[in-house]
Amino acid sequence: MLPHDIPHDPPIETFLALARRAFEELPDEVRQACGRVIFRVAEYADHQTLRSVDLDDPMKLSGLYVGASILPELASHGSTHVPEVWLYRQPILAEWRELGDVMLDELVAHVLIHEIAHHFGYDDDEIDWVQAD
Repeated sequence: MLPHDIPHDPPIETFLALARRAFEELPDEVRQACGRVIFRVAEYADHQTLRSVDLDDPMKLSGLYVGASILPELASHGSTHVPEVWLYRQPILAEWRELGDVMLDELVAHVLIHEIAHHFGYDDDEIDWVQAD
């Protein structure tokens, strides 16, 4: 699906396709380091997820990485949970519409990369600092 083929209110399947394409466009070494990552899309984060990240408003969370870090010093805790990257459709769509000049595939890739950075052990402040360069 090309960016100009994306409907104004794309379904969850479109988000999954955009996430998979963004992941495939990452450098090989990043994809290999991520291992088996599952991409999931929901309309909003559920209440339990929101509480776990100290948020009340589901529109404030556009993505979430769930799983252990792949950094050797952090990954030694023995987590058997397959890492997941969650994309929350409605918050992403709201941001997309608000920005107006960003393609949806670019925004989905941005959220995906942000969440994968958590997989590598970066916190939000470090990610924001790197993305500002």
